Amino acid sequence: MPNSGLNEMVVRPPGETGRISVRELAYADLPEVLSIERRSFTGPWSPGMFVAEMSKESTLALAAEIDGSVVAYLIMSRYDEAWHLMNVAVAPERRRNHLATILIRKSFGLIGPEAPVTLEVRPSNRSAIALYEEIGFRSYGARKGYYPDNGEDALIMWRGDPAAAGVPEGST
Repeated sequence: MPNSGLNEMVVRPPGETGRISVRELAYADLPEVLSIERRSFTGPWSPGMFVAEMSKESTLALAAEIDGSVVAYLIMSRYDEAWHLMNVAVAPERRRNHLATILIRKSFGLIGPEAPVTLEVRPSNRSAIALYEEIGFRSYGARKGYYPDNGEDALIMWRGDPAAAGVPEGST
């Protein structure tokens, strides 16, 4: 998967005191990732889900690290002509410091600025929706009953043109 530009230091976000770096996520990071995942989501991914996604050649998996500890991660997979932002999370004690934005923007730089990207997000997650809109995603529909923990619908969002990714008009 794309990896040029990884392992470089990035600008320290406001509120952060440590040095931050973005690098490829490794299997050895899974204990820290699973801790963040379980503290972030009511329906967390299992270790097997992470291993399955990370083992695909079409996956971009990034970690944000501060002072040797993983504090945020991103999993993005390519399907045909589009990328799917599968999972992004920040340790609760590190939120509101732009770490998710840094990871997402770094991923855009690695996949190409014009590459179409889609994601699903809970409509109740207003802060995530605001973040996604700020970096160029727009709402293109819903998936009914998407979240198995409570049956909540998912808002489908795209950055770029879904038609450029081969998505027929009206199917998003």
